[in-house]
Amino acid sequence: MFIAKDKENLEQLAEQEQSLPPQIEEKKRRRTLRSGYTTGSTATAATKGALYALITGKPIEQVTVSLPKGGEAMFNIAYTKSEKNGKVTCAAIKDGGDDPDATHGAEICSTVSFNKNAGHINIDGGKGVGRVTKPGLGLEIGKAAINPTPIKMLERAVHEVASHQLQNQGVDIVLSVPKGGEIAMKTDNPRLGIIGGISILGTTGIVLPYSTASFAASIRQGLDVATAMGADTVVLTTGGRSEDFAKALFKLPDHCFIQMGDFAGYSIKQCANNGSIRQAIIAGFIGKLTKMAMGIKQTHVAGSHVDMEFMARLAAECEAQPNVVEEISNANTARHVSEIIKKNKIVSFYDHVCKKVYEQMHEHAKGQLEIEVILYEFEGTIIGRHPKK
Repeated sequence: MFIAKDKENLEQLAEQEQSLPPQIEEKKRRRTLRSGYTTGSTATAATKGALYALITGKPIEQVTVSLPKGGEAMFNIAYTKSEKNGKVTCAAIKDGGDDPDATHGAEICSTVSFNKNAGHINIDGGKGVGRVTKPGLGLEIGKAAINPTPIKMLERAVHEVASHQLQNQGVDIVLSVPKGGEIAMKTDNPRLGIIGGISILGTTGIVLPYSTASFAASIRQGLDVATAMGADTVVLTTGGRSEDFAKALFKLPDHCFIQMGDFAGYSIKQCANNGSIRQAIIAGFIGKLTKMAMGIKQTHVAGSHVDMEFMARLAAECEAQPNVVEEISNANTARHVSEIIKKNKIVSFYDHVCKKVYEQMHEHAKGQLEIEVILYEFEGTIIGRHPKK
């Protein structure tokens, strides 16, 4: 139950959420929204099914997938097709739970076969899996849009099923999504330069249904627990990955770490209103932190976009050359900007982003909170910080 001072903030957050079908609203009210699984998990299930059929010569109806953060999930195999050329294709159906996900219900297929390159696992995308055509996505241009965590899940699945075969053979995996091209038009993929289909995504393997009120409530509850445990410092992260990096840096109890997700403004205001929180440390990556630096307090992709002209102005303030400023203004993503900054060795840029975030959040907290901002490289290196330690 929310206390009175939360009501206005939560109502303002709820106004930013798209209207949902009545049955979903009822599930939200009852807090019974159903989680689902990522395209990465679904592709792994299809791959496992195809490998079992390839090795045994018999189709399998269900498979168990190991999830990146631990635990397992059971998937049904929709169908199995064996070809005369030694290939087997299986399909699994993407179940996004109650999340409003464009890929929900999509048929995710995996075609597997053995090759003569012992121990090697080759993973590629076929029809309906997008190809990367622009920089800034952390994926190689020209390659299939299959993110690192799903790659690891697929490799693990191969070792679980075909460890004996890998001693003498390699495995080829081609993922496909029959309606992926159509589905991709409902996503940001075309704008980001992922052409021809969807991305195979997922860092945890699980899709949590998006709910503004429940997310805000979890932030508030996290702060309540932290203060009840006597903490006066909290670390606000934009997600699980930045939280892992922050935990390696700050030797604080687990209850001091709170995932604020997209709700930076709400989280800072709640810290300031808490009365017991003295310091809030904000930790994240270039995209979300740039939005905070712009003054955006709710950073969900549906409600805001990184302004490349803003990032170009920051670079100019760091005395970047005019041609670099122009290149940044035409960049594809915040990550692309980061690549340009690194290439041109504009070392003060990231600290400058952090300083802008600090100024926005300090003002939002009405000066009632000590704030520190940390910007991570995607591999976990600290590349920006304010104030400097």
